[in-house]
Amino acid sequence: MDPAPPTENESRASNSVWIGRSCIVIKKLLSQWPLIRQLQTGADGTGIESMTERTRTLSTKTMGAQVARSICPYCAVGCGQLIYHKENRLVSIEGDPESPISRGHLCPKGADTYELHTHPGRLKTVKYRAPHAIEWSEIPLDAAMEMVAQRVWETRERTFEETRDGQSLMQTTGLAHLGGATLDCEENYLIKKLFTAGLGMVCLSNQARI
Repeated sequence: MDPAPPTENESRASNSVWIGRSCIVIKKLLSQWPLIRQLQTGADGTGIESMTERTRTLSTKTMGAQVARSICPYCAVGCGQLIYHKENRLVSIEGDPESPISRGHLCPKGADTYELHTHPGRLKTVKYRAPHAIEWSEIPLDAAMEMVAQRVWETRERTFEETRDGQSLMQTTGLAHLGGATLDCEENYLIKKLFTAGLGMVCLSNQARI
C-alpha cells in the first residue's frame, strides 16, 4: 500500500525546516568570511577577524628559539640584529628594536644575512686556480694565508724604492690595498699604519659608504 502524500501543512513544515537548516549553513559559511567578520565587529582587517582556523593556530618560526644580539656585517653603520637559534641551528636573523642605530630596521642586504650563512652555494673552503690552470682546486686556509703573505713580501722586496733622485723615498707602488665597507675608523687607522709604515705602501683606499 503506497504511503499517503503529505498534506499541505506537512509540506510547508518540511520546507520551513529545510530553509531553516540552509540558513544556518549559509550563516555559518558567511561568518567565516573575513569581510563579514570585519563588518560585524567594525575591525580593520589586521587582527583575528581576518584569520582562518589554520592561521589562528600558526606559530612564529622563532617560537622556542634562543636569541643572541649581534651586529650586521655588511657595512660600518652597525645595525643591530637578533640571531635566533635552536638546537645548534640558525633559525632566523631579524632587526633589533633596541638598537639605538637601526631601531629594528635592516636594509635589504642586512635582512638577507640569514641566507648569507645558510645558502647551499656558500663557499666554505679556499678556492685556488694555479697559473695556466683551467680548474679550481681547494687548499687549506693556512696554506692560502701563507701564500698571500709570501707574495706580498716578495712583491714589496722587488718594487720597494729607498731613494729617488738622491732623495729618501721608502715606498712601493707595486702593492695596493682596498678596504671593505665593513671596516670601521679604528680598523682603517691600523691598516694605514701597517701598510704605510710597515710595508711602504702608498696606494690605499677604502670602500666607504658613510
